[in-house]
Amino acid sequence: MINRREFCKKAMIVAGGVVLPLTLLEVFNPKRLRAERDGQGKIRWVFLVDINKCVGCGFCVKACKIENEVPYDANVTRTWVERYVVTEDGQTFIDSPKGARDGFTTQKIDQAHQGMKEINPEEIGKAFFVPKLCNQCENPACVQVCPVGATYQTQDGIVLVDRSWCIGCGYCVMGCPYGVRFFHPVYHVAEKCNFCYHRISKGMKTACVDACPFGARRIGNIRDPEDPVTKIITSEQVNVLKEEFGTKPQVFYLGLSREVK
Repeated sequence: MINRREFCKKAMIVAGGVVLPLTLLEVFNPKRLRAERDGQGKIRWVFLVDINKCVGCGFCVKACKIENEVPYDANVTRTWVERYVVTEDGQTFIDSPKGARDGFTTQKIDQAHQGMKEINPEEIGKAFFVPKLCNQCENPACVQVCPVGATYQTQDGIVLVDRSWCIGCGYCVMGCPYGVRFFHPVYHVAEKCNFCYHRISKGMKTACVDACPFGARRIGNIRDPEDPVTKIITSEQVNVLKEEFGTKPQVFYLGLSREVK
């Protein structure tokens, strides 16, 4: 007898692809946050990343893998850190070996099939680290494209994945403009960051926030005007990634540079 997952896999036909425009970096308008804060419910989880405080140690990636049962040696992770090296002549080099699980142990830039790139320190204009994770969008594309409802959004804004319902079709992986989705190497279902929902719903911090020794990661409730994260987002210049897609990402960055994609 064929089960529901196998039936759905055999029954679905891919009708077309998704064409995504080039990424842009937009300055976020805090007035929109004040409007969203007045929405239904008392909690809307948001995340704040301070680029100026991240040193690329990888502690957050290690903690996330352990907390969320992502195989330690697998080349996938729910959150990762990218290193950006910008030369004086305007070239940008980016790498994230093993998601920065072990930090960055060499000054050489891992360029995948092109090998390791060594850059003369005198030619470097600036270098910095950028943590990335699921943006827990207000208007999540992954929820819209999931044909079986395995990806869904909670009232407090977190997008979750029900492993028992996921059929592994990959629509959410293709639909996410941030590249945060992957297939779990053990469970063979769609996987991503969920802001450690099992922790924050009990009043705890996410594993990555707990693990960061420099305060580069913070989580808060945007509908609480007294929340320290809310105060920063609504009073300082913050950015979100790829705002032009209309997904309304809820991960906000302090000190984000225009080179970040």
